[in-house]
Amino acid sequence: MKVFCLGAAGKISRESVLDLVQHSSFEKITIGDYNLEEAKKVAEWLNDDRVDVVHIDVTKVDEAAEIMKGYDVVMDGTQITLNGKSTECIAKAGCHGVNLNGFGEENQWNDLFVEKGKTCVPGFGMTPGTTQMMAMHLANQLDEVDEVYVSHGSFRPIAFSKSITETTTYEYDPALESRVVFENGEFIQVPPFARPREVKLPEPYGMTTQYIIPHSETVTLAEALKDKNVKLIEVRGTWPKQNMNLVRGLYDYGILKNPEIEVNGKKVGLMTLIGDYLVESEEGKNTELFGYSLHIEVVGTKDGVKKRGIIYHTHPASDGSVEGWEGLRSYTRNVGIPLAIAAEILAKGEVEKKGIVIPEYAFKPEEIFEELEKREIYMHEEWTEL
Repeated sequence: MKVFCLGAAGKISRESVLDLVQHSSFEKITIGDYNLEEAKKVAEWLNDDRVDVVHIDVTKVDEAAEIMKGYDVVMDGTQITLNGKSTECIAKAGCHGVNLNGFGEENQWNDLFVEKGKTCVPGFGMTPGTTQMMAMHLANQLDEVDEVYVSHGSFRPIAFSKSITETTTYEYDPALESRVVFENGEFIQVPPFARPREVKLPEPYGMTTQYIIPHSETVTLAEALKDKNVKLIEVRGTWPKQNMNLVRGLYDYGILKNPEIEVNGKKVGLMTLIGDYLVESEEGKNTELFGYSLHIEVVGTKDGVKKRGIIYHTHPASDGSVEGWEGLRSYTRNVGIPLAIAAEILAKGEVEKKGIVIPEYAFKPEEIFEELEKREIYMHEEWTEL
């Protein structure tokens, strides 16, 4: 089997490639990236004979698709704004595909994947991705589902890379139409910082205030749980306190609208300037606490009894006590590892449905959990009667 690791010079998806090197049965692992110099550094770090490197530019669709042809799966680690193009390349190359973001730009290529007899799963990292597996694991134990609360704490610097800065700006864009909740059969648009909820995460994270975010789980779980008559789905998230304080201030002052200002005779977006500053600043690259924490709550009935299920995950500490999980890597490995697991499942042909397929229809939760446990990422489950 062969895997093409698109965008794997980045801080997150290089961890996906490391996981493939350590755990997968791929015979060829190709890193394809626009930044060839950085991709070569990643290959040198991996130090594995199966790994090679090629230059690729997904904005040149036909050329990029030709480079991808012959691979069993493309593991797409490109940023949100490129996912429409990158998915087009994968579809035209006739490969299976999976990416980290799943914000909907992929859907336009469904028919082409079907025509090619291939599967593409948008959004399979920690969130979205693992979160849907956790929600479905709980929901599958109920006859009916009333409420689903997907929450996560993403403890990382606000701008350790340009793509992460882009994600921050995207999720809190005041005009974003996809920031919705699912309530009584309808998707309802909400503004940034809507519906605050206190969510207790395991130590060292503790109690957090979380707000509605524009993630695909809202849409995909509404589809997957329609037969269980789901009534409410809310997806929330938070970053470190200093990140949230900054984003709140930018929102309150209208800066997240990215108004244009004139600098040296040229017009430029104010938020663009701030993002460029954060990427270069020490404050943008550091935070006090690193890691990832998922927390899913599902309320419903089983045999006429109302029940609440909670599932959350833990991983090795970021304090240096576990090799390979130090600092920022305790965040990036959490995101990157599920992507690698999904890529191998797709390459083996274990997902029968073709076209654009949501995670809930592609993968079995318990199979994903079993693989995560091999990487020291553990699930913890609790049930109470109401």
